[in-house]
Amino acid sequence: MANPQFNRDFDPAYGQPVPVAPQVQRITVNNPSAFTFHGTNSYIVGDASVAVIDPGPEDEAHFQALIAALRGREVTHILVSHTHRDHSPLSRRLQEVTGAPVVAEGPHRAARPLHFGEINPFAESSDTAFRPDIAIGDGQTIEGDGWQMTAVATPGHTANHLAFALEGTGVLFSADHVMGWATSIVAPPDGSMADYMTSLDRLIARRDRLLLPGHGGPVRRPVSFMRALKTHRRMRERAVLGRIRAGDVSIPKMVQAIYRDTDPRLHGAAALSVLAHIEDLLERGEIETDGPPALLGSYRPTQHG
Repeated sequence: MANPQFNRDFDPAYGQPVPVAPQVQRITVNNPSAFTFHGTNSYIVGDASVAVIDPGPEDEAHFQALIAALRGREVTHILVSHTHRDHSPLSRRLQEVTGAPVVAEGPHRAARPLHFGEINPFAESSDTAFRPDIAIGDGQTIEGDGWQMTAVATPGHTANHLAFALEGTGVLFSADHVMGWATSIVAPPDGSMADYMTSLDRLIARRDRLLLPGHGGPVRRPVSFMRALKTHRRMRERAVLGRIRAGDVSIPKMVQAIYRDTDPRLHGAAALSVLAHIEDLLERGEIETDGPPALLGSYRPTQHG
């Protein structure tokens, strides 16, 4: 598979618990957008005693759908993959009703400090008020009645991004790191392309049999799909380096050339993705610039690049 075969065939079945694996149900929030596809997926794991993964945004209809699906069941844990507002805010309200502790890597943070004068373009998308009751790190486990979940650190989309492995099943809840409908947004300063690629290699090495992402449907051939994602990212990197070698010194010009067939609503995110690639290329000495990398910076190849 040279390029990832994205699958946009997805029925969100808003408000309805949909079985997607043994002991796993998905409920999708009705918050479609260019960034969320048909909406954010919440997952209920277990039978009588359950964990909820990514309760979602503050959405009354979705909250009521979760409560209905959880009726008669004990919620022992609320797991949060990362602190974007389409994934984490409803955890607080769900905790008030269930009493279950909220488990996550930690509060929201950027992958790197802001440069002087830099404004975080995704600041409003970040749930900066979030604080977990239990901070969980890579390889640590949470157990319930009949299930065990292991945290898999996957920084890249955000610095605090976690995937969750349902032990003994080959099922991984990949959140926004790997999705079947599109590539993940990696937008500095919250995101890091170098971290994203390292995390992608980690997931490839795990060889899980099924990924359940934060948006869209399951990824049923994870290893080949993720290898194709890696190839796709490296092709984007080569395209960015090619535009710089061709004399495109600014990111807006690169986006016009590289993403000419992409939905214009996503060009802002595409520019940040290019910036993420540029930060990685700068770190590796492939290109250079004067001052810190920025959307309106000027870039040139190094002599050996």
